[in-house]
Amino acid sequence: MAHDDYSLSRLPAEARRSWVSVAVQRFGQVSAFHQFLLGATLGFGMTFWDAVLAITLGSVMLEIVTILMGIAGVRENVSTSVLARWAGFGARGSALVGLLVTLSLAGWFGVQNEVFAHGLHRLMGGPPVWAWAVLGGIAVTVIVVAGFHTMAWTAYLTVPAFLLLTGWTIVSELQRHDLADLVGMAPPGPALSLAQGTTLVAGAFIMGAVMTPDMTRFNRRPSDVVKQTLISVTLGEYLIGLTGVLLAHAARSADVVGVIMSSSGAIGTLITVTAILKINDWNLYSASLGLVNTVDVLLGRRISRSAATLWLGTLGTLLSALGILGHFTVFLTWVGVITPPVAGIMIAEYFVVRTWRAELESSRARGELPAVSPDWVPASLVCWAAGAAVGFLVPFGIPTINSVVIAFALYAAIGRTAGIMRPPRSPVDTHR
Repeated sequence: MAHDDYSLSRLPAEARRSWVSVAVQRFGQVSAFHQFLLGATLGFGMTFWDAVLAITLGSVMLEIVTILMGIAGVRENVSTSVLARWAGFGARGSALVGLLVTLSLAGWFGVQNEVFAHGLHRLMGGPPVWAWAVLGGIAVTVIVVAGFHTMAWTAYLTVPAFLLLTGWTIVSELQRHDLADLVGMAPPGPALSLAQGTTLVAGAFIMGAVMTPDMTRFNRRPSDVVKQTLISVTLGEYLIGLTGVLLAHAARSADVVGVIMSSSGAIGTLITVTAILKINDWNLYSASLGLVNTVDVLLGRRISRSAATLWLGTLGTLLSALGILGHFTVFLTWVGVITPPVAGIMIAEYFVVRTWRAELESSRARGELPAVSPDWVPASLVCWAAGAAVGFLVPFGIPTINSVVIAFALYAAIGRTAGIMRPPRSPVDTHR
């Protein structure tokens, strides 16, 4: 159970960690290589101050969602997909949530593993790309099988190295330019609007916000969640993101890999590429938790998180080695638009409607989960569809945030006015 990180039960008090241990991992998620790419994309199409505004708007919205999801996670000490059973979706609905998270994050695990492989091949040559993909996939899978403790140590190694690289890049590259000129210059590439820039910021981390309970269940108190979110998201978005903006202005290019390679050489590129490990281990970890819940609900079988990790890691590694996952990025992007309303519904149910809060609180006192859960919650399916439709179809605003807000508002309105009917209880026995 402990080695499995309590994937289908409440995390006991003795298994929880200091907020610093969790914060370093959260910071690793929002300060990895993709954040450099995001900043460079903003800098290539926006002025510095417009990029600051886009990052600010996107980050504030993300932090609100992340903190609320995180507080629910630390209070109940369960993963996102298990919490969804009593936070708006019911058991069968939570299986659907878990399946979407699994498809999305396992897919992105494979895509980023392929990026990792190409990076190492370009840096070191040697074996073909597929061999680097196999090595990278095996490394991440082994880390995730070992669980939260080993993932924390991975963060302790990769995050400081990445921060040192960021500092070195700023000093070595930006000292060649006048900082005031970089801040004041026009964007070197095709213009991005403020709405487009904010959409990029919000969309880049919305899946991280949805899966927050997977991580914050290891915290000890809600204040830990607030501290680590404000520090990690703010520093990650601003420190790494704005560095990318300035580098794009300095190089007049969005190719920050080339800039890093020219300024910090092979060591800098190696650190940048290996930083992918820190976000990719959480992709695989949350995907495995989602799969464990889905199999438990739909098939009535308990599989270990370690076994789920091995299956998903092997499949993702194989597909990345074959080089075919790049063809699935459009599908993964669509899944990413469908998933955000999940956060809106869970927040609305847990904090506003509170249909099942009494059961959660009474069982929490015993260190258990409620003995039974609702099966389906029809209102959540309606709100989910409405939120996703708004995210797809509404031509203004920020699609991911629009979908979260609509799902939240609609579920809260139904729950507070008509009431969420208590649906039939699920035959799934949460104590099995």
